[in-house]
Amino acid sequence: MKHEDSRPPVVVVTGPTASGKSAWAIRLAERFHGEIVNADSMQVYRYLDIGTAKPSLEERTRVPHHLMDIVQPDEAYSAGRYSQDARAAAARIHARGQVVFLSGGTGLYIRAFVAGLLGGGGADEALRLQLEKEHAAAVAAGDPLRLHRRLADLDLAAAARIHPHDLRRVIRALELCLRAGGAASAIREAHGFADQPYRTLHLALDPGREELDRRIDQRCEAMIESGLLREVRGLREMGYGPELRSMQAIGYRHMAPVVDGADTLTNALGAMQRDTRQFARRQRTWIRSVPEALPCHPDDEDTVVKSVEAFLEGLVPQRS
Repeated sequence: MKHEDSRPPVVVVTGPTASGKSAWAIRLAERFHGEIVNADSMQVYRYLDIGTAKPSLEERTRVPHHLMDIVQPDEAYSAGRYSQDARAAAARIHARGQVVFLSGGTGLYIRAFVAGLLGGGGADEALRLQLEKEHAAAVAAGDPLRLHRRLADLDLAAAARIHPHDLRRVIRALELCLRAGGAASAIREAHGFADQPYRTLHLALDPGREELDRRIDQRCEAMIESGLLREVRGLREMGYGPELRSMQAIGYRHMAPVVDGADTLTNALGAMQRDTRQFARRQRTWIRSVPEALPCHPDDEDTVVKSVEAFLEGLVPQRS
């Protein structure tokens, strides 16, 4: 069934890490005259290539990619800034008559692009730094869940939705509460994320938990073999220390003790695989909360391609 919707189309290609998002986004962009807008919060950083699974230069010559390698590793970059940059890139792509393929696994970036941010929702770096210092002090005192309990006191509904160890989301919810003087959940409900200038198809790639775990383990091994440790050493030599937010990403924080001689590569690999699997589970949980997400197995070419074809023809995509 066709529907009348004059908004420009955007195909979101998301899924947990190692689900095949980047490869599929490139294939689809080639087939349907598109360009790719990055929606991975770590791929915006220059020099962080291997550990972020950034598409190769050869892949990026096949299809134009936007919002990769745009900031230095020690530069602050927020969801608010991303939303502005990504929407500007999308406007230029649509003006060329091309299709936007938004590809990545950072849920906050995808939501900021597709549906807007909460009013006054830009990053407050001073407040965030204060909360991060408070967390560090709590960890040193043997109380790593202190911020989550503080969130529960301010907004029980938000705390119930956020895993106690998901520090970034805990801090983000606390920021909203403290800045707005109210519960983050109530602020979100009132906002409704109604700033939606695009007609979107939300493809959610997922090979299933067992297969995903296998892919993650293999990817981590491949990153080590490709020189992740050397990449981290090079970043250190450029002056980018382990205290930076970018250097605390999965993979980079695991290589830091190896660079310092405090751990072995074998131990670091095991921890990296474990933490990546846990991260992927959180991504899957977020994707399941997106009502419009269309689940697709990455090997099911027929479903993926036909869903995009139907969407671009103006048809309403159907969940299986």
